[in-house]
Amino acid sequence: MSLTPPRLRNDAFAMPQGVDWLPVDEALARLRAALHAVTATEELPTAQAVGRVLAAPAIAMRSNPPMANAAVDGYGFAHAATGEGVQNLPLAQGRAAAGQPFDGTLQMGQALRILTGAILPPGVDTVVMQEDCATDGTTLAFDGPVKRGANTRKAGEDLAEGAEALPKGRRIGPADVALLTALGVARVQVHRRLRVAVLSTGDELLSDPSRAALPHQIYDANRPMLLALAEGWGFEPVDLGLAPDDPAQIAARLDEGAARADVILTSGGASAGDEDHVSRLLRDQGTLTSWRIAIKPGRPLALALWQGVPVFGLPGNPVAAYTCALVFARPALSLLSGAGWTAPQAFTVPASFSKRKKAGRREFLRARLDAEGRAEVFQSEGSGRISGLSWGTGFVELPDEACEIGPGDPVRFLPYALFGVMQGAAG
Repeated sequence: MSLTPPRLRNDAFAMPQGVDWLPVDEALARLRAALHAVTATEELPTAQAVGRVLAAPAIAMRSNPPMANAAVDGYGFAHAATGEGVQNLPLAQGRAAAGQPFDGTLQMGQALRILTGAILPPGVDTVVMQEDCATDGTTLAFDGPVKRGANTRKAGEDLAEGAEALPKGRRIGPADVALLTALGVARVQVHRRLRVAVLSTGDELLSDPSRAALPHQIYDANRPMLLALAEGWGFEPVDLGLAPDDPAQIAARLDEGAARADVILTSGGASAGDEDHVSRLLRDQGTLTSWRIAIKPGRPLALALWQGVPVFGLPGNPVAAYTCALVFARPALSLLSGAGWTAPQAFTVPASFSKRKKAGRREFLRARLDAEGRAEVFQSEGSGRISGLSWGTGFVELPDEACEIGPGDPVRFLPYALFGVMQGAAG
């Protein structure tokens, strides 16, 4: 049975009166409190569930390993039959191998040839490595004492039957498929992929970079970037195309997004200018809240519901759109998808640059690490320099407060990879 969570409340993004500039940490906390998973659930074969988010804990259907077994190639015996000094044990006929259990009866004081992964037959609780033994085919000799249980694996020492293998909200990876398969978990309950629609607006934009552009035109860089981010995060991208600065056409695209997707990302037209039709439509026909977030690069983040579907209005500037997508949209989309809130881990590294910063805004500088592990920042902080995004491998995050950074001073470095973005620098 497929279940669909309730829609967000109409006041999900409401801000208290009197709030002016919102610090980044408070904006993230408010987003986290306002959102919940919005995707339906379904059951899938485990092998087909890579990239999906568990909607319920995965429970082990059998123990791993299911039986006690040998961890090495060697000889098995009862520990109680051994002691200190040189040990000489008669060899039983036959052997135990993985998939080929010993079908005889091992007498107390006998040893048995046993191979890696073989189930320990009754009477065997210890294994000695073959490299530590001598044998003439009938007798086994080795030095004692040997620790009881040596070179063996206990039944269920990895996970026991009935134990929680993976928690609800886990995004399943290849290693998880291996674990669940070993535990006999044939099917899992998962969230449907979050459908993320992306819309660009603006008369100045061209969607096809193969077309010749007039001087007043630019190519739409944001839409392919945001679609690629959504797909890289494991979501289902929905391309709403490019709409001109026409309210009717923008409304039609938003209607399409509400019908086809769980969340809509827009870029451009989200401020308060004459041609900012997105924010005007969201205010007049949706539920719009403009969050004035104290972040650089970035502008007010437009948050709204359109026919019950959350809309994130990102800046039209590609550098600001990219930064806001990673800092705000990525954890929010993760929460909407059922995977829970994600926060990137920062590393403290020495700076290779100098900068004096005023108080008031959190700053994210395009950066990468040099050969000595120091953070170097892009030559320009201009938000129109898109090349800095691909030049860098992450951000240097400067605090809200005033600060002065010099070479060697510790700074916070956030790799793009820890935002779920795989990207490398060249040159």
